[in-house]
Amino acid sequence: MGEVRAVTDSEFETTVNNNNWVLVDFWAPWCGPCKALGPVLTQVAGERDILIAKVDTDSNPMNAGRLGVRGIPAMFLYNNGKLVGQKSGAMPKAAVLQWVDEHMTADDF
Repeated sequence: MGEVRAVTDSEFETTVNNNNWVLVDFWAPWCGPCKALGPVLTQVAGERDILIAKVDTDSNPMNAGRLGVRGIPAMFLYNNGKLVGQKSGAMPKAAVLQWVDEHMTADDF
């Protein structure tokens, strides 16, 4: 199914533009809600054909700043390079799947 990958600022544009579905997770190692969301996103990657791109905002702040991220975790959902949705805060697996599924079609699973 999907994949979880650490992505740097320099890899961001290529990652978002060269993959069908990408959920970008802006996070930091010190962030408790980010730590809670990590395993949820790993499970989502196991159930959907989606790339989870994890961007550590401590070491890669450029794209988070460019996108106006004010709090983490922040998730940005892309389809073929186009931003189709964004959410902030930790969410349970069912809520993340529902949000992703609102944008994907059955053929995308």
